[in-house]
Amino acid sequence: MKSLKMKKKFRPGGKRTDNRSLFGLLGPYLILFTTFIAVPVLLAILLSFTYFNSVEPPTFNGIQNYVYMVTQDESFLKYIIPNTLLFAFVVGPGGYVLQFLLAWELAHIQRIPRTIFALVFYSPSMTGGVAMAVIWRVIFSGDQYGYINNLLMRAGMISQPIQWLTDPRFLMTIMILVSLWSAMGVGFLAMLSGILNVDPQLYEAAYVDGVSSRWQEIVYITVPAMKPQMLFGAVMSIVSAFSAGQIGVDLAGVNPTPQNAGQTMITHIADHGFIQYNMGYASALSVVLLIFMFLSSQFADYIFGTDD
Repeated sequence: MKSLKMKKKFRPGGKRTDNRSLFGLLGPYLILFTTFIAVPVLLAILLSFTYFNSVEPPTFNGIQNYVYMVTQDESFLKYIIPNTLLFAFVVGPGGYVLQFLLAWELAHIQRIPRTIFALVFYSPSMTGGVAMAVIWRVIFSGDQYGYINNLLMRAGMISQPIQWLTDPRFLMTIMILVSLWSAMGVGFLAMLSGILNVDPQLYEAAYVDGVSSRWQEIVYITVPAMKPQMLFGAVMSIVSAFSAGQIGVDLAGVNPTPQNAGQTMITHIADHGFIQYNMGYASALSVVLLIFMFLSSQFADYIFGTDD
């Protein structure tokens, strides 16, 4: 009996060993999550209730930053919110649809060309905003040597070069175009993986039951079978859309952009935080942006989330 008790007490694989293995696996993630996400978010929330000029210690001022945001910051309601929502609602859903359509088309070609095209579509998202701006600033250069101006002048459509990147009429449109061009990120790869891993027997059963078109196949088979990948792609598109507004400053070369035509929450935060050194107000803006992202992510979870 004694030996049995000893074996039970010290048997390998016990609860304590399982807990140690669990914490060993989760430990690195918890450390990184706490250091780079939880702590910065908490500090931003705390600093949003202070006046902080990045030099002197923060001083508590209650909700004055939020009151100033809606009562005295003229550009916030007139330019920042409309520009941010327009940019996010076009680039987010637009990029999301493009990701799915391209992933769907690539899933139906041979493996080698599929890999090549996937790399081609994914590569713009790896170049970064500055690299993208350099490429597109050459294309939309405001002199006669810019590719667009040169083509239009050769075709006789314009007589003088157009200042594409400094004209408020065109800047937001170009920002959206560039962002859609670079929208094929990790969400695109997740969708491609999800489509490739749908059980072929589901399609066979669906055609037996009366599915007769590609559209019905997508709606009734593909999308329901890859909801986790669809949710991941939606969240990544939302985050990218709200955080990609810096491309306007990169394209125009100035912050604020001409007549605030390309100003979004991201550039407004950078303007107040790193140019005007008003980190308290910049933190309040970042909290508002975080709320926008959270609500949009909840909506995506409502559409594509699973019940389990």
